Amino acid sequence: MNRFIKWIPIVFVFLLLSACRSDSKSESAKMDFATSKTADSAQNGSQAKASLLSAENFKKEMNQSIEIQIPEKKVIYTADLELRVKKFEQTVRRIEEKVEKYGGYIAESNVIKEGKEQVSGSIRIRIPQKYFQSFLHDAEGQAVEVIQRNITGQDVTEEYVDLESRLNSKKVVEERLLSFMKKANKTEDLLKISADLASVQEVIETIEGKLKFLENQTAFSTVNIMLHEYKVIVPNIDKDNLNTLEKTKKQFMKSINTLIAVVSWLVVFVIGNLPILIIISVIGLLLYLYIKKRRNHSPRG
Repeated sequence: MNRFIKWIPIVFVFLLLSACRSDSKSESAKMDFATSKTADSAQNGSQAKASLLSAENFKKEMNQSIEIQIPEKKVIYTADLELRVKKFEQTVRRIEEKVEKYGGYIAESNVIKEGKEQVSGSIRIRIPQKYFQSFLHDAEGQAVEVIQRNITGQDVTEEYVDLESRLNSKKVVEERLLSFMKKANKTEDLLKISADLASVQEVIETIEGKLKFLENQTAFSTVNIMLHEYKVIVPNIDKDNLNTLEKTKKQFMKSINTLIAVVSWLVVFVIGNLPILIIISVIGLLLYLYIKKRRNHSPRG
């Protein structure tokens, strides 16, 4: 019994030490779990932040690529104006001044005069597109009446972009062919590459010509103006129609000339046909005498 009592404190101390060791292990485990959780949170936060930054960068890149891919609108504007004006020549001079002011040029000009009462003409003008509306307003301001006004716009953006894309691809082919030509050692290969290069360069020149034409058509708008001028002219009094004496003389001379012409015709007719007239006269005279003799010998009732 005394031995058992002696071992009780030892067992109690052993249990106490075991409990402290387990508490320390649990605390360390908690600390390790908290530390790992904090590290994981930090890592997840950095990954989320990195994902957010990459998403923002991707969005910026997409916006930049979209901005680069969207081309400037290419539109060909054409206007047809028909105007009635008071003074044709003065109006044409003013329109020419406006054309020079806006940096344009006159491509064609025609003037038609129909007698003294009507003058008309047409002018074909090329004007920078940014001054298109301003010039139309100034041109219409020169008219007494705007008979017709027609404006059209042709969007050639898609055609322009397609031509640029074809041009870039052909230039890439041209560069490759030029590099192949430098490396070619055989004459046959050199001739074949030269033929292909000439064909590609011809296509490039054609595309560049079309692009220049579209650029010119979109940079300068076309304005066709038809001008009409009407003049009311009061006819002057014709003094010749009021000269009675002169008119009488003219009519008398016409009558004399007509009479002389008739007499001349009769003389020519008689003299020219005299033999026939003599024969006809003799035959007529014989018939007359025969009829008269028959009447004289006939019995009277």
